Amino acid sequence: MGPGDGERGTFDPDRYADELRVAPANRQIGTSLWFENDHVRVFEVRLAPGERGPFHVHDATYFWTVVEPGRGLQRFADGTYVVRDYALGETRYLAHSPGDPLIHDLENVGDTTLRFVTVELKR
Repeated sequence: MGPGDGERGTFDPDRYADELRVAPANRQIGTSLWFENDHVRVFEVRLAPGERGPFHVHDATYFWTVVEPGRGLQRFADGTYVVRDYALGETRYLAHSPGDPLIHDLENVGDTTLRFVTVELKR
């Protein structure tokens, strides 16, 4: 998930200093790992209203699909954030690498469960 359409703003990254310090090594990109082999890792991201997943890194190409729509808040390591609605079936493909990583968190700021399936490509 990267910056997309939505409400944008800034926050104080010092509030999350401990998480941000370890985020470059946190490759747990979902709430549960469903499958892994030499080629892919498949995660479920499931957040109840008010629940937040910690800062983590995407250092490989991946894609996600929304399987339960809702409203999410993503904070980025540079102190910016975006709040947006995620629609059922919405899918995004994002190319990242160790030299061009994405570090962010995700918080459910809606009133329904927010759920994605995320597939990280290892090769």
